[in-house]
Amino acid sequence: MLFREVAEYYEKLEGLSSRLDMIALLGEMLKKAGKEEIKPLIYMTQGVLAPPFESLEFGIAEKTLEDALAMASGHERAEIERMYRETGDLGLVSESIMQKSKLRRMSAKEQEFLDIYGSMVKIASSSGSGSKDSKIRMLSGIMGSLSPVEAKYLARYPLGQLRLGLGDSTIIEALSIVASGDRSEKAAVERAYNICSDLGYVGEIVAKEGIEGIRRMRVTLFKPIRPALAERLPTASDILERMGGKCAVEQKYDGFRCQVHKDGRKVKLYSRNLEETTAMLPDIVAAVVAHVKADKAIFEGEALAFNETTSEFMPFQETIQRKRKHGVGGMAETLPLKLFAFDLMFLDGKDMLAEPYEKRRSSLESAISKNDTITLSSRIITSSPKELDSFFESSIENGLEGIVAKDLSAPYVAGARKFSWIKMKRSYRGKIEDTIDVVIIGYYLGKGSRASFEFGGLLCATYNKEDDVFESVSRLGTGFTEKQMKQLSELLSKHVSKSKPKNVRSQVEPDYWVYPEFVVTVQADEITKSPMHMCGRHKEKDGTEVGYALRFPRLVGEDAVRSDKSPGDATTSKEIAEMYSEQKRVSLKG
Repeated sequence: MLFREVAEYYEKLEGLSSRLDMIALLGEMLKKAGKEEIKPLIYMTQGVLAPPFESLEFGIAEKTLEDALAMASGHERAEIERMYRETGDLGLVSESIMQKSKLRRMSAKEQEFLDIYGSMVKIASSSGSGSKDSKIRMLSGIMGSLSPVEAKYLARYPLGQLRLGLGDSTIIEALSIVASGDRSEKAAVERAYNICSDLGYVGEIVAKEGIEGIRRMRVTLFKPIRPALAERLPTASDILERMGGKCAVEQKYDGFRCQVHKDGRKVKLYSRNLEETTAMLPDIVAAVVAHVKADKAIFEGEALAFNETTSEFMPFQETIQRKRKHGVGGMAETLPLKLFAFDLMFLDGKDMLAEPYEKRRSSLESAISKNDTITLSSRIITSSPKELDSFFESSIENGLEGIVAKDLSAPYVAGARKFSWIKMKRSYRGKIEDTIDVVIIGYYLGKGSRASFEFGGLLCATYNKEDDVFESVSRLGTGFTEKQMKQLSELLSKHVSKSKPKNVRSQVEPDYWVYPEFVVTVQADEITKSPMHMCGRHKEKDGTEVGYALRFPRLVGEDAVRSDKSPGDATTSKEIAEMYSEQKRVSLKG
């Protein structure tokens, strides 16, 4: 494919509002791609160079792009900066500048898509002394050969701002069209994605082997599995009723979720967000090599700081200090971590995902020898609400978040939130105090004491996975430190949309719309019905339309945004609706 063809498809996608039309057009584009093109084409459409676990990042700042555009077009840098301030979109600036550029008209030629993608990988891989100037020259050379519409999407690409309004769910359905001609194979494609976390690779299998190749896909070492997620219920009786009267109950730890892959002495660790964290946690890696008896294994655990002397779990604020790229060795000595393993996905060549939980747990126990760094999560098996409650309370007293109940006979459901795992935290006893992850879709300018920060609050949304859109759920104006307000002002001002993004549903209008890219964690007193917000929008018996909203939300945590979570990891609209129903039921009981 020519890059011009890709850019033209992107232009059409950006102009569509119907999700079904987007899926159909995206499927058409992917069908047109060659077998060697579909993987990088999917990466580009996701706005990345590679899946997160490969740690291949662009390393291109806005200033670098501005310099490259000035060099490619012959325009003054000051003019480019002025246009960028006015539009907030370097893509539109590039398109406009290259329409006027005489230099571009002299050097323009058709570029193959694979050549463009390969050049972006080469630019991203450039490092060391003089790499910035080298990146500017290489970008300038590419930009100068492109048409205006190609320049628009090339400029947006390394900034992660293609602004097509589609997410992974939409790409999955488009791949179903490529594989079968319609969306009927969505579940098969999604399963394949969930066990390898690499949509480009899934697309390549579709192109080369068809749907049968997708069905043959199995768990593979060093391709992380998308983590299973838990549903919520408020009481021990509710949990046991849902689990059929008996279940395992594990302590819920507040640390780094770690997916461990081991092949002999080769070990890699992956975070909740599927980014590789091996270099940050050398003590965990050493313990895996020394104490995991299996030659090949994939298992999951939670790593957190633990005081062996007092048998106390350290606060997450202590554990988070281990998330660093420099001074790793020293921190490993002064703040050692303990890994609490809780599930097994792969063991010596056998895919364990379809095995019942109790068999996976038993195999995990057998695979790890006794040591001080890796231990299994503490758990009980019970059919008694009283015993479950007692275990829950003791977990809270020990400084933990709560418990996770697990269906003894259920498989590991990668990438999905099912009632085979059910979490219960202290907050589920009525008043909603559990943290909720929401996506920023807009922000407000500061007034009064906040005027100097040019930041007064956020408009936030939940994720509607079925429709692949973000639905407004709350304004957020409290809980910010001055440092966080400054960080949010600087960050969000670079991601402003002139109009409401098409994958956002909101009747509430902020001062500035923001592309849904950043997740924040909030607490709220309760969930209420709202005529304004779009989260879980539905018709009441009297015919009125309402959604759900968070009452008295406030930001929690030291970081302004959750770097470990992507928009698709946010709390879903469906979860909010379920939490509202449980909250109402518990309050009626009380």
